[in-house]
Amino acid sequence: MQDIQNQKDHRNIAIDKVGVKDIRYPITVLDKATNTQQTVAMINMYVNLPKGLKGTHMSRLVEILNEHDRRISIKNFSEILSTMKERLNAESAHIEISFPYFIMKTSPVTKSQGLMEYRCTFQGSLNKGKDLVVMINVPITTLCPCSREISEFGAHNQRGEVRLQVRFKKFVWIEDLIKLVEESASCDVYSVLKREDEKYVTDKAYNNPKFVEDIVRDIADKLQSDTNILWFAVESENFESIHNHNAYAYIEMDKAGAESKE
Repeated sequence: MQDIQNQKDHRNIAIDKVGVKDIRYPITVLDKATNTQQTVAMINMYVNLPKGLKGTHMSRLVEILNEHDRRISIKNFSEILSTMKERLNAESAHIEISFPYFIMKTSPVTKSQGLMEYRCTFQGSLNKGKDLVVMINVPITTLCPCSREISEFGAHNQRGEVRLQVRFKKFVWIEDLIKLVEESASCDVYSVLKREDEKYVTDKAYNNPKFVEDIVRDIADKLQSDTNILWFAVESENFESIHNHNAYAYIEMDKAGAESKE
């Protein structure tokens, strides 16, 4: 049968990324507590297309996923990207895998257990060099320092979200990044809380007020001292409880670039 994709294209325009999006796919990821965890991911896979070719063989991208027997981790990302480049005769390959990650979390007083969901993304590319970014979304509780200072009765608090991205030298655990973020908040968010637990988290937040500026600075301070982290971007957003807007802060730092300039 005739291979249409391999025919010549005379417009002489290269395509940076061509491939498949929104592949819903069951995967197995590494879990610090239980070794592995089953989840369902949304996957995007792309390669570049030279200016002289009409199209790429997109079905081969799905075949590559199947060959890895559903096991996806930071450790085999480079292997998947190399296979994509080789199989499709491409100069660059890109893959984005987003999935819900679950951690069994214990409430602080009654020790009630419940699963917490965290949205995670692995984003990798292979061109002249390789690049891998791990992204996590962590729900948090914040209590406003200004409200606490000026109010006679309590202070307004709200649920927020921290979105953290990191590049690193060696392997990093999703759980360790989540813990770092949660420890920087006014208090954690839990899936199961009894009355005694609610009192604890309310009191903890009241005694630990944080602006979004405090959140991103505290996280940045910890990541600056972590020698395994090369680059990070952290943003904190409060879904405000008394304002008709959200509060937001962002810090990005290229530690490798900063060190090379010294």
